[in-house]
Amino acid sequence: MASIAVSEPPVHRDGAALEAISDAVDTVNILRASSLVDGTAFDAESRFDAEKDKAAFRRYADACERVKNFYAEHHAKQTVAYNLAARERFYSPSRPRLEMTIWEAIEKLNTLIDDSDPDTELSQIHHLLQSAEAIRRDGKPRWMQLTGLIHDLGKIMLMLDDCSTGQWDVVGDTFPVGCRFDERCIFPEMFQANPDSTHEVYSTQYGMYTPRCGMDKLLMSWGHDEYLYLVLKDQSTLPREALAIIRFHSFYPWHQRGAYMEFMADGDEVLLNAVRAFNPYDLYSKSDDVPKVDELKPYYLELIDEFFPQKVIRW
Repeated sequence: MASIAVSEPPVHRDGAALEAISDAVDTVNILRASSLVDGTAFDAESRFDAEKDKAAFRRYADACERVKNFYAEHHAKQTVAYNLAARERFYSPSRPRLEMTIWEAIEKLNTLIDDSDPDTELSQIHHLLQSAEAIRRDGKPRWMQLTGLIHDLGKIMLMLDDCSTGQWDVVGDTFPVGCRFDERCIFPEMFQANPDSTHEVYSTQYGMYTPRCGMDKLLMSWGHDEYLYLVLKDQSTLPREALAIIRFHSFYPWHQRGAYMEFMADGDEVLLNAVRAFNPYDLYSKSDDVPKVDELKPYYLELIDEFFPQKVIRW
């Protein structure tokens, strides 16, 4: 990959601000959510939220306006050039790679305390355990329970060197760069500020890809999903479905609105079903009872060891 010189502004490591905008993004996605597909085993319809009043999550009166301001920056800056540079920084031999176990990373992420979320005053570790426990109660496989526990661990990138430049490249809906921005993306009109929107190749339907090339060939917009996927794909024994959930859980244009289907190859339907099945556990588990961390920790430590046999992860 060719070297790309970029000048980046200082990183603002404001965890509360990050989680505030992240929660607002989730709120808007909840309001736009469509029905899940039915399936079998891990992708069977979720039951934990059957009686939950999903309208209760609408208490962010200003969520849409805040999200618009966020996406104005997000959509303008997620270019092919920026994404290649982000991956170059990620893979650079000079980048400090902090070494931690999964649980240590959870505890580090737990320092990102969100004081502005009206839906809950719980810490990050409680959010992660709520998702995992909802999946566990529904009898889903152990790999899916663990995926619920770790799916947002990529937000730790805000606390690490050379991984992000601000909120806009950590959270938010994701999409592939290098092809036409689909109208089913959130606030598609805001892509007009992105120089790739008028690029002679990147502005075409297939762009730098080919039809049915496979979802694994797409250069996804940089954020906590892609970061965690790159960290874990060669350092765990998680199945393909789990890695797809980690990588694509914020890819709402695809798994909720049917965009970018032209890039799916044989076998990608299984990944789509997995991501769709996971979505309610991501969005609707926040108001569950407070998990008892000390009681649950031994179970999840055993689960972590099952899929991370080397224990220490290079972040």
